[in-house]
Amino acid sequence: MSTQDKARQNATEQRLHVQHRQQSMLERIESEVADTNDAEIQEETRESLTRQRRKEQHRVQTMKHRSEEEIDNSDQATSASEPS
Repeated sequence: MSTQDKARQNATEQRLHVQHRQQSMLERIESEVADTNDAEIQEETRESLTRQRRKEQHRVQTMKHRSEEEIDNSDQATSASEPS
């Protein structure tokens, strides 16, 4: 094998090694980003569900309170209109 052929082979091997290292680094980074995004999405989902649950609980409590007030007002109106 001539010196030129050896130099080409060495350059090719180095280039392939660099490409492999870059590909490995890219895959590792993509994996880390995917893990981070999944964790962030899960956290956002939990927070959103918590907010929705609290809004629903507040709505139910508000409706219950209004119903109780309407019943109390109705009872008072009925009591006031009945002759003594």
